Amino acid sequence: MKNESAIKFPKIVDQAEWQKARDALLVKEKAATHARDALAAERRRLPMVRVDKKYVFAGPKGKMSLLDLFEGRRQLILYHFMFAPPVPGWPDAGCVGCSMVTDQFGHLAHFHARDTSLCLVSLAPLKNIEKFKKRMGWPYPWYSSEGTEFNKDFGLTTDKGENYGLSVFIHDGKDVYRTYHTNGRGVEGLNIWTFLDLMPLGRLEEWEDSPAGGPRTKPYVWWRRHDEYGKDVGGEH
Repeated sequence: MKNESAIKFPKIVDQAEWQKARDALLVKEKAATHARDALAAERRRLPMVRVDKKYVFAGPKGKMSLLDLFEGRRQLILYHFMFAPPVPGWPDAGCVGCSMVTDQFGHLAHFHARDTSLCLVSLAPLKNIEKFKKRMGWPYPWYSSEGTEFNKDFGLTTDKGENYGLSVFIHDGKDVYRTYHTNGRGVEGLNIWTFLDLMPLGRLEEWEDSPAGGPRTKPYVWWRRHDEYGKDVGGEH
């Protein structure tokens, strides 16, 4: 790290001048937030692709279909985690970048409260996944797609090996549909709210510009501490 004396800091001003500059920037920040909301509304109206192929994943409880990965919920966030040759650390560890992304996912209870499940899928054998998952202390369901064409069919296999990304799925009780995919910097800065903004049903809040139909609640009122979902907490938010 360079010597701090070489850092060119912003100019020093008094509180009044700082507040003036901060207020001007806030206008731009709010505009960016509104633009992000509009982009999320457009994303919720993307067409869907039905997943016709029957994939079989390996999990701790045995073989799983893609529909099984929803765990009975309507929506699914699936992170394609790079864990296969030639990822550095193989066969004991997965991708460094994917590991950093996974560290920021948050508690599953908040996703479940919005009818959404989250899981990871990798090409690595299940035994490698289970060992690395335990090392990292992650609670997220993580399945192996070893021996399937899942990664290839969804554009996650390149001539250099496995790639990473995030796919969103929804089901209608019978069929599963892919509604969205992102990778690169698209997986940066994800948290409970921005994850839900990727979903076809969004945050399930009344203020959102969403396609008609589906449950809606007022904002904030569904929020809970992660161990309080299902309890009456007196309208806390």
